[in-house]
Amino acid sequence: MARQKGIIKLKGTIGDITFYKTKDGHLAREKGGVDASRIANDPAFQRTRENGSEFGRAGKAGKTLRTALRTLLLNSADNRMVSRLTQAMVKVIQADLVNERGLRNVIDGEAELLVGFEFNIGGKLGTSLFAPFVGAIDRVTGEITVDLASFVPANMIAAPSGTTHFKIISAGAEINFEAETFVVASSETAILPWDFAPTVAINHLNAVTPNSVSPLFLALGVEYYQEVNGRMYPLKNGSYNPLSLVQVSGL
Repeated sequence: MARQKGIIKLKGTIGDITFYKTKDGHLAREKGGVDASRIANDPAFQRTRENGSEFGRAGKAGKTLRTALRTLLLNSADNRMVSRLTQAMVKVIQADLVNERGLRNVIDGEAELLVGFEFNIGGKLGTSLFAPFVGAIDRVTGEITVDLASFVPANMIAAPSGTTHFKIISAGAEINFEAETFVVASSETAILPWDFAPTVAINHLNAVTPNSVSPLFLALGVEYYQEVNGRMYPLKNGSYNPLSLVQVSGL
């Protein structure tokens, strides 16, 4: 990999050199690699095919989870969240002790490894919300809940500069990774002032299918607002909003 210099920046391929732009600047690299047909058929690349199969499965699983939580993620995700979630899903799949390498999957893996996954590195829940909360997943009833006792926002929420108000958001998701389908329910508080007045107790109930045989997830987050002339505006387009998976129940 080489960095492009000069006034004119190139994009595309010239001969065996590919020019492209990344967040790190304009780069160039030499074309290379092994022929695709050889990777697909040569026994020497069996492990490569197995890894590729599981990576693809991880990518689809991540997409299904992101789609289920889309309404929350619209304001609470960083620009590398997709790749980070795929990497986390790979670890879930690699924890599958039932199937052979190349056939491992999320269902037989350890979905619980996703607990603590932060969808927004720019604003982590663990360094933003200090109010104690209790999350619970009841597989029998399908009730996915999160409860927060009364707290003082200015003391228990580390809000970014410019914040005047906030909202607590949550979602419960039931995901069938094999069928790429889901059931999701979400909750949110009213927009509350970020001040020294204690809140009321917050109780969210997100109901999915009772007795589900699919992995269940509880996501919890905070959205920040700024009041200007009596109107509420999302703070910096949600770039600091935290959202995290705080409970996961696999099978």
